[in-house]
Amino acid sequence: MFIQIHRPLVFFDLETTGINTTTDRIIEIYLIKVMPDGSEDHKRYLINPGIPIPAQASAIHGIYDKDVADQPTFAEIARELSTYLDNCDFAGFNSNRFDFPMLVEEFLRYNIDFDIENRKFIDVQRIFHVLEPRNLAAALRFYCGKDLVNAHSAEADTQATFDILKAQISKYDQLEPTIEFLHHFSGQSNLVDLAGRIIKNEKGEEVFNFGKHKGKTVEYVFKTEPSYYDWMMKGDFAQQTKNVLTRLRLKEFNKR
Repeated sequence: MFIQIHRPLVFFDLETTGINTTTDRIIEIYLIKVMPDGSEDHKRYLINPGIPIPAQASAIHGIYDKDVADQPTFAEIARELSTYLDNCDFAGFNSNRFDFPMLVEEFLRYNIDFDIENRKFIDVQRIFHVLEPRNLAAALRFYCGKDLVNAHSAEADTQATFDILKAQISKYDQLEPTIEFLHHFSGQSNLVDLAGRIIKNEKGEEVFNFGKHKGKTVEYVFKTEPSYYDWMMKGDFAQQTKNVLTRLRLKEFNKR
């Protein structure tokens, strides 16, 4: 086995109607579920997003409205997919910033509170950008010596991501082949919400990572400007961010 794992590690890629996690929808998911014994299970979902696929998005991934017209909606596969991903860690390319937040947001739309607290996340793009700044096609060429065929196909991109991580671990002595090391190396460890609106500072305190309160603790802001919570809850923020914010607010109430 190329990496030390103690539970399934899921490599995955999404194709979507766009890049806004709050308004866009998933139309294709490809997954490679790698088991601790090294065996693999491949799964693909083609999904009817319930909204038109913009022409500019179809031009990238080649999926059109007619291709998904008879496919199930995310609501119809959500429970099955959630069960399939139970007790798994995750790996992807730019997945920490986009794919995983998008996936969690879809689950939350259908009242599935997908657990992220006990997961590990490996972002192959993050490792690549730290060590060899490039894109996915260049990464595959650099590490594996081959061209990316059918780029922006979920299957091709997922397989490329899988191959690249194996090559990265083989190439770089400083990369420990463990979930824990690669999770931290991928830069995920200080995020409190998936969108990175709230992070942990060096003291382990939750702080805002944007706007006028950037760098201030959530606890301090809630005490000095309670209306900031209401502003965020009414704003165009990801539902997962709002859920985290509510959890932090309830924690403060319970301290009183």
